[in-house]
Amino acid sequence: MNMKFNLFFLFTFFLVLSTSAQIDSENMSIIIPAEEVEDPKEDNELLVIPEEKNSAEADKEAENEITLPKVEELPVAERKDFSMIKENKFRNPAELYQKQLKQALKLRNDDERKHNGSEVTQFLGEYSTKAKRVNIIYRDHQAEDGDLIRVYVNGNIAQSRVLLQNHSKGFFLTLTPGDNIIEFEALNQGTSGPNTAEFQVLDDSGTPFITNQWNLATGVKATITVVKAKDKE
Repeated sequence: MNMKFNLFFLFTFFLVLSTSAQIDSENMSIIIPAEEVEDPKEDNELLVIPEEKNSAEADKEAENEITLPKVEELPVAERKDFSMIKENKFRNPAELYQKQLKQALKLRNDDERKHNGSEVTQFLGEYSTKAKRVNIIYRDHQAEDGDLIRVYVNGNIAQSRVLLQNHSKGFFLTLTPGDNIIEFEALNQGTSGPNTAEFQVLDDSGTPFITNQWNLATGVKATITVVKAKDKE
């Protein structure tokens, strides 16, 4: 009985010892030292060198290549800055409009003569007054088209440049004894021609005693004479 027990104990001991040794052997790690390996770029056996192609194969591949079209830039027109200076000379803007206006209002010779107005001095009468001072007024009684006049009194310039408009303009004139010659000179004919106006001469009480009109070509005058009567002694 004791002998069997001893055999069983020994068998159990060796079995446990064997199992423990097996477990310890599994937990052990093996360290493998690293070996130096040559750079694959330096190893000719590891490099793949493309095969050289003959000219026929190269031409065939060139035919199969897709050629992209060239991109061309569209021409851009040169931008010119607006300038009223041409050939280093200043251009008056009015010259451009005057040229266009002249072409637009170009008339045939017969019509042009008809629209020029009087080409000789118009004598519009002689008038007598006892007033010491008169008021001379004038206006363009037709369309305002830029008519300009100059006014003389006894040969002297009284109004150098007047633009005629639909409303009246004028000046006061102190009369000298005897003849007072008043001249209206047309400086232009406006845009439609001729130079046209209606005028009045008023006495010192504001009553008009002269009323008339003129139709003049450029440079022509309309003339009136106002005689200041002598005062009774």
